[in-house]
Amino acid sequence: MAPEVQQFDVVIIGGGPGGYAAALYGASAGLNIALIERDKVGGTCLQRGCVPAKEFLETAHVRRTLEHASAFGITPGAVTVDFAVSQTRKGEVVDKLTKGLTGLIKGRKVTLLEGTARLDADLSVTLVEGADAGTTLRGAHVILASGSVPRTLPGFEVDGKVVVTSDEFLDLTSLPASAAVIGGGAIGCEFASMLADMGTKVTILEFLPSILAGCDTEVASVVQRAFKKRGIEVMTGVSATGHKPGKKGTAISLEGAEAVTVDMVVMSIGRRPYTEGLLGEGTGVQLDERGFIVADATMRTANPKVFAVGDVVAGTPQLAHVAFAEAIVAIKSILGETAVPVDYERVPWAIYSNPEVAFCGLTEERAKEKGYDVVVKKDPFGGNSRAQILGETDGVVKVIAEKRADGTAGQILGVHMAGPWVTEQLGAGYYAVNWEATVEEAAALIQPHPSLSETFGETLIALAGRGLHVG
Repeated sequence: MAPEVQQFDVVIIGGGPGGYAAALYGASAGLNIALIERDKVGGTCLQRGCVPAKEFLETAHVRRTLEHASAFGITPGAVTVDFAVSQTRKGEVVDKLTKGLTGLIKGRKVTLLEGTARLDADLSVTLVEGADAGTTLRGAHVILASGSVPRTLPGFEVDGKVVVTSDEFLDLTSLPASAAVIGGGAIGCEFASMLADMGTKVTILEFLPSILAGCDTEVASVVQRAFKKRGIEVMTGVSATGHKPGKKGTAISLEGAEAVTVDMVVMSIGRRPYTEGLLGEGTGVQLDERGFIVADATMRTANPKVFAVGDVVAGTPQLAHVAFAEAIVAIKSILGETAVPVDYERVPWAIYSNPEVAFCGLTEERAKEKGYDVVVKKDPFGGNSRAQILGETDGVVKVIAEKRADGTAGQILGVHMAGPWVTEQLGAGYYAVNWEATVEEAAALIQPHPSLSETFGETLIALAGRGLHVG
């Protein structure tokens, strides 16, 4: 006799930010929900990505602070790093957050199952591996939130010692004397910055003409100059074709440049969707040529009963907070409520390198491509009193606004920042861009003094035509 198929309002495959957010939000609305996760709830973000990486970046920040403590009249003595201790602390932070999240899921009466799942044509979901393998569920709706995994390049077999991705890197208990980070995007710059602050000699190898592609070019330039001052070598326009291990380290072969020899290679060239084995025959769900799931603005796939959220969705930023937003859109769509689609050109971005980068809305180049006539104002952090107190003055705030017919600045189109703690300062800029505020409206809001956020306020006042400290 075949086992009974459990029925749910929504079955969610994947317990990362998109999956667990959908489960919690849907359960709050009274939906009967099953959540399937093959590893631990929290997904890449909590277990192998955002949270662990930021813990190590904070370790690097503490070391950097101690190294410069003498400028404040404090002599801490020799600064040494026991990375195994930082690894233990990272584990404690992740475990605490995982337990808290698991408690929330159970408290909302979400049925949590462990294993790898497959969606079939009749909206049935079968667990094919894991502790609950053999279990079959059926949902009135299904949400696919299976996430992503790191990409690698041919010629760079990941061994967890010489060649690592973010997954292996975040489990290291010691750091290499030298490392090449292949890929100069957000994740690559975070790893490069952290390694350099921890004493590793770092080289970034980027195929494109500049690091941080997609960021405003002036913001990216600030980061590149800061990296150079800290001894990080940035090689752009180069292609890594393979490596040859030697008695000491490994030599990376490059097109367009001489080989680079390092102790470790950190692969940071983006992530690919985890869709292998996810779909059975006849599901009606469409994949694009790269294996991502195609979904509309309400997160609905080509099968009207199946939704997709998070890293697995085609053409969307692979950001945890975007997955949260998509999860809410999907659940509201399932409930028949009005769902405001995610505006992907206006989502906030945060890069936790040193200096940090944060932005939302259009870059100057993108605004012009879209046909806007723009007015731009920049304000460096060098004149900010709080930045000088901190001793961290590398950075800039740049605001892009639409130019009115009379030449004045109108609606704010984009806010771009590089500098100290800008990831914590973007909120005001995010609201200004998404509420389609004009420069005058946003400039009228008061920033506390002395604060880093004053630089954003000063930039707005200057853009409105009568700057205080900015011309």
